[in-house]
Amino acid sequence: MLSIITVALTPAIALLLFFYLKDEFEQEPITMVFRCFVFGALLVFPVMFVQFAIQEEAGFLSPYAISFIQIGFIEEFMKWFIVLVAVFYHVHFNQRYDGIVYATAIALGFASVENMLYIIANGVDTAFLRAVFPVSSHALFGVVMGYYFGKAKFDDSHRYRYLFLALFFPYVLHSLYHFILLTLNQWVYVLTPFMVFLWVFALTKVKKANRQEAINQFSQRAG
Repeated sequence: MLSIITVALTPAIALLLFFYLKDEFEQEPITMVFRCFVFGALLVFPVMFVQFAIQEEAGFLSPYAISFIQIGFIEEFMKWFIVLVAVFYHVHFNQRYDGIVYATAIALGFASVENMLYIIANGVDTAFLRAVFPVSSHALFGVVMGYYFGKAKFDDSHRYRYLFLALFFPYVLHSLYHFILLTLNQWVYVLTPFMVFLWVFALTKVKKANRQEAINQFSQRAG
């Protein structure tokens, strides 16, 4: 069991550390990041319950409905809601990049427990593909979500627009990810370039968040 926990947690911790260290200004308190990770981990169980209830009541069979409602919307909405309620108004959310750190921590906490349950059910042999695809994708959805939360935090005039985008983009990306998995037999040939796109898209957001924070700090010093 210890080996399964280690295998399940290692890629998530490595990815969280990677994005945590990408903060070029003021790195967030470890206790706050850990708290977000735990929130994300605990989120798996209500999400599973809601997804099970929807499946039992609605009986979704269409890959569109499964991908865009049962999986994509439910998972990303719940993560978005936790960021909004537990993090967005917190005193330690004081820079644009902070949204990326906290949303990614929540996403990776969720991915870790989901990954652990899958490995328990299907064996350790699945761990590598799980790390490359599902765990990494959750991290990248979290980066995109956190970027727009950072924009919303410091732009009062467009706050609701950015809060909407913080849900919309991860939702669409996550839904497309699962739609590819569900509809293509040779999914790896489509999902691999999709993952490359996700990495490029997310790292672009990382650079933009750091650049925007640099401009903000320069403006404050100059003013």
